[in-house]
Amino acid sequence: MRVLQQLFRGVVIAGLSMAAGLALATPAAPEAGKEYRVLTKAQPVEAGKKIEITEFFGYFCPHCNALEPLIAEWVKKHSDQIVFKRVHVNFHSLVTQQKLFLTLDTMGKLESHHIKAFNAYHVDRNRLQTDADVMNFVAKSGLDKQKFSEIYNSAFSMQSKVARLNQTQEAYQVDSVPMIAVDGRYVTSPSQAVSGVGRVTEDMQNRAALQVLDFLLAKAQKEKGISPAGSSAPAASATPAAPAQTPAKKK
Repeated sequence: MRVLQQLFRGVVIAGLSMAAGLALATPAAPEAGKEYRVLTKAQPVEAGKKIEITEFFGYFCPHCNALEPLIAEWVKKHSDQIVFKRVHVNFHSLVTQQKLFLTLDTMGKLESHHIKAFNAYHVDRNRLQTDADVMNFVAKSGLDKQKFSEIYNSAFSMQSKVARLNQTQEAYQVDSVPMIAVDGRYVTSPSQAVSGVGRVTEDMQNRAALQVLDFLLAKAQKEKGISPAGSSAPAASATPAAPAQTPAKKK
């Protein structure tokens, strides 16, 4: 009986510690220079009466992969208030992944195949480092291989699009991913969202980032005199599973 009581006590303490950690990881009042930063030079946006949200990511990035289902849900809940864009960064000279992203976008297949590209890299171990790797992914994904090849191998068009991605990455001073920009002025990330907290899980980081996004979205709307179309979505609770890792850095 005593052993059972000790085990029960241990479980209760662990649960309380986990809840306390999640509470500490929640940025109640995000501050510039801490949970987010203000760009030195604001970037132009084309969102009209909505707020532009730009996610900088890479298919190679395990942290982007972990964030993807959460950011997708957040975007869906705020779709009436935002214009959401993605930029695949040029880290590790993986231009093939940028071209894959751009081709999917041009074909109108990004939403249906975005997570499939992540799965190809992180689950199926297809590193998408060569054209052959990419075409192997295409063959298994149900895409029109001929149409994909025409767009993917369109030298001038693709070079121009890749160059625009790289210019945007440079303009936003992206040195790690995932990173999220709001209204061309504010930037945050999962690791930055918990910069004032000790060691937390990656899930805590990601959910804290969404709360910072809620804050920055409301801030940008207020500054532009835009009335929110709906209330911010609360971050759902979750049981953290593993220690957080540092974001993928530029090399």
